[in-house]
Formats: sequence, C-alpha cells, structure tokens
Amino acid sequence: MRLVAGTIVVIAGLALAVPGAGAGAAAAAASRQTAQTTAPGAPGAASYFDLARKDCLGTAADRNSKVWYTVADGVLSDVYEPTIDNTDVSTLQYIVTDGSTFTDMQTRDMTYTVAADPSGMACTVTSKDTKHGFDLVTTYITDPAHDTVLMHTKLETTDPGLHLYARLDAHANGNGGGGSQNAGANSGTINNSIPVVFSTNTTTDAVNRTYAVPTYMALAASPAPQAASVGYAGTASDGLTQLDMTHALTPPYQNAPDGHIVATEEVGPAVTLALGFGRTQAQSLATAAASLRNQFDQVQKQYQKGWARYDNSLQPPKTQRDHYYLSANVLKASEDKTFPGAIVASLASPWGQSVPAGTTQNNEPAYFGSYREVFARDLYEAFTGLLADGDMTTARNATLFLFGRQQLPDGSMPRNSLLNGKPAPDTGGTQLDEAAYPILMAYQAGLANDKTLYENHIRPAADFLVSHGPSFGVERWEEQSGYSPSTIAAEIAGLTAAAAIAKDHGDTEHANLYQATADDFQRNIKNWTVTTTGPDGNRYFIRLSKTGDPNAAISYSLGNGGPTVDQRAVIDG
Repeated sequence: MRLVAGTIVVIAGLALAVPGAGAGAAAAAASRQTAQTTAPGAPGAASYFDLARKDCLGTAADRNSKVWYTVADGVLSDVYEPTIDNTDVSTLQYIVTDGSTFTDMQTRDMTYTVAADPSGMACTVTSKDTKHGFDLVTTYITDPAHDTVLMHTKLETTDPGLHLYARLDAHANGNGGGGSQNAGANSGTINNSIPVVFSTNTTTDAVNRTYAVPTYMALAASPAPQAASVGYAGTASDGLTQLDMTHALTPPYQNAPDGHIVATEEVGPAVTLALGFGRTQAQSLATAAASLRNQFDQVQKQYQKGWARYDNSLQPPKTQRDHYYLSANVLKASEDKTFPGAIVASLASPWGQSVPAGTTQNNEPAYFGSYREVFARDLYEAFTGLLADGDMTTARNATLFLFGRQQLPDGSMPRNSLLNGKPAPDTGGTQLDEAAYPILMAYQAGLANDKTLYENHIRPAADFLVSHGPSFGVERWEEQSGYSPSTIAAEIAGLTAAAAIAKDHGDTEHANLYQATADDFQRNIKNWTVTTTGPDGNRYFIRLSKTGDPNAAISYSLGNGGPTVDQRAVIDG
C-alpha cells in the first residue's frame, strides 16, 4: 500500500547511521572485472511518459538555468530541458537491497510523505520502508548556475549492510524507443563510471518545432558511483531486473544503443546526484561535474535566494502566505526560459502514463507536448494571477507573446501553439474567446498606448471578433459549435476593451464599431443561451445553444465517451 501525499506535511528529523562501505566496494570491484560491452535485450519494453499527478515541481527563478524538475509518486518524474516542452525523464528513483534476501524500489515497495520549503520550489520526500526498517530522505532542487537537477539523499537505517542504487528510466528528447514501435530511440553509455543517456534526434512530426536540439544527460554522484550499468528496460540488462534476481548489479554493461534505456548506479548512503544536461556528451558530463563542485547546501541556498528575491518583488499576501507564494511561483515556473511570456498550460502531461514515447506519427518520431504548450485561454488565466501578485513584467511578456508570436494573419489565435508561437501538431479549430482574451490582456497590462501594437495586432483581433462573432468554430470545451455564454462573455469583454483602446488612439470609427458589437452581444446573450423550457428550472443558462434557440429540443454528444443529451439539460458553468 502506498501513501500519496496530497498535502504538505512536516517530516521529523531522523538520525543517520552510515553503513560500512567494504562490502559495496568489493562488489563494485568484482562487477568492473566482469563488465560487458553491449547490453542484451534491445530495444526493451515500451516506454511511457509519467504521471501528471505531481507532488512537487521546481526550477531556478531566473533564466540562466534551463531545467525543470517534477516529483510524482514520491520520486523524480518528468524533467524538462532545455525548453519546458522537452521531457527527458520518466523516473529517477532509488532501489535498496541487503545483497542477499530483498530488493525494494521506491514506487513499488515504499510509502512516502512530502514537505516543501517556503517558496514551494524545493521539496523533501521521505520514503519509508517499514518492512525492512529504513527511510530515504531526498531533497530536490535545480542548480541556478547550470542545467542540472540536484538530489541530496540520506539512507537512514541501523543496518550497515544495505546497498543503495539509483535507477534512471530515460526518454531523452521526448523519445523512448522501446517495444515494437521503436522510433526516436535513446542510447546509453558509461563514461568513467558515469551513465550518460542521449538522443540526437531533432526531427519529429512537429514540423514547426524548429528549436529542437540534441540532448545528453549525465547521472553523476558525489561521492562517485561504486558501480554503474546501462541496459534495456524490462530485460535481463535492466539494473532493476538484476537486483531483483541476484541482489547485485552484475554484470554491468557499458553500452546500450537504440532503445528504451535505463541507467543504474550504486551510490553511497549519503549522496548528491547531479543529472546534468548538454548538447554533447562532454558538455553533459561537465555540467554535472560543475554542479557537484559546491556542497549541496550551498547550491540550495542560492536556489532559495533566487525565489526569495522574486517573491519579495510581489504584492505581499494578507493571509495564507505559503499557499500564496506556492501559487505565484508555480505560475512563474511555468514560463519557458528561451521564449519569454510562453507560459504553458501545465507542467505535466495528463494521461502521460498511458502515452507511449518513441513511437511513429506521420513517418516521424512522435512529439508529445501535451499541455506543455501555450493556449491563449489558459495563458489568460495565468495572466490574471500575475496581475494579482504584481508581476507586471511577466504579464506583459505573456501578452506580447500572444500578439508577437502566436497571432495568425487573420487576427485570430490558434487553439494552441508551440513555444515559438507556431501552431502545434494537435492544434484545432478557431475559438473566439482565444481571440478576445489577448485584447483584454493588452488593456489590463497597460499596453494600450502602443500604437504599433494597436494597429498591427489589437485591431485585427477585434476585427476578427466583429466579422465572426458571436458564434464561430468551437466553444470553450472544444467539442461543439454553437452559441456559448462562456465564449460570448469573453467576446463582449474583449470588444469593450478594444473600443477603449481604439478611442485612446483617436480611432473613433473602430471604437464605435467594437462597442456597438459588444453591446449587441450583451443584449442578446440571454436570448441565445438562456432556456425557459429546460428540465432543471424555469430559467437558466445552458452550456451551448446549437442554433441560437435555447428552447429547441436539439441533442448533441458531449464527446470523450459522454452521452448524447438534450442541449437544455446541460447547465452552463
């Protein structure tokens, strides 16, 4: 049974008993003597992305370090580098064995609790193995000076015979390469006892994603690993399989090309792991080494100082201080560091655990951005939070991203885009609220006096609303066309803001047009979307009126496996 922490809890301090190193060193020496060159079992089991139910997430507060970590199910989960849409890790977790009778892995055999620091961007996970009487206490941060995820771990036990292993389940560059659809595979190698997993593939079915780069990640440790091996997930060369079968990492393998790669290394009972990234193998090794030159506590202090500086620049909260700063910092952490203002809808991938990595789509390795893309509607929600907490710089960058990078030639916005503003592979039909929100953002962010922005971006967006509203494309939930009170409300707000901006620029003709259109929508929204013949009351808004007649007995499918229902039976949110 596993305890999944949904709230922050306090972890009690525990004494560390350091086990002897003699047995581990002897085993490592024996392993090195019998090291094999290439791992068997290629390409390994199919690879999948990880859980969206995150316990923690974090990144440095500034743009110097372009790496994000997440924790799910009590272990390191999706890691993004060098852009927020490029996931490189499925899991990185610990395995503990006594070398003879048991092998336990964190997500399989332990329970856990989570505690966050005041910023919410650093977290400590305590994994407890009640059956065998030990705890693993791990603190997660990123290095503000390098593209490195750092994990400091203590094995707390009274048994000096326990051995600690770290196992990296990789899908560098969003690839995985396992199973029958072996596309965009990873490769692994051991360099001076340090595992390196990489993918040099930069071509996917996301043809607009021109910023893809080769990605290498090195798993270094301080103290240095006692033994290391790379292999194929779910096969005899997988370190977990070896430890389950023989309670030892034997034989170790030096290379594992083209597949679903796992890297396993034996580490000390008090260890700092550095998962360092680079565009070449040498660069990833150098990055990890640089992050290990300073003590973990020193790097953590710099990491926390960065978030303290950011938090001190915000409007102070009146209540709920911890929740306030956690929320504010998650918004800021969701912004990409290469493309300012590109705040993604989520730092996770819903249903990720059921989505295979390393498959083929349109004869190319498939790109899986999920919600790590930019949706104008979701960005507006983040924008309102930035306004509330006082981060006007990021709020304005978000607005300028939509108009400067994402806006289409006809003035509308795509359903969603990549980080460079280009349409994503899964972008779909036009949604009028997404054309309206950026106008409102420009008005609220104090950008309305920019004449170029008005003439080249705001006015085309408003013109699109006038010519296509109140009903066009699909509504808020993206499943149906029709008259939506949610969408029309956004149109009214956007056009009213556009009218005010046009008036400030002396453009009376357009100001009158935009306000008249908004007023017309306002006068008619109840006629279009309030039913008086529905089953749930005398008078209420419905989610969607297919033809503009809310009293018509018209049925439609809710989509995503939902039922077909009378439009009058679906109450608007």
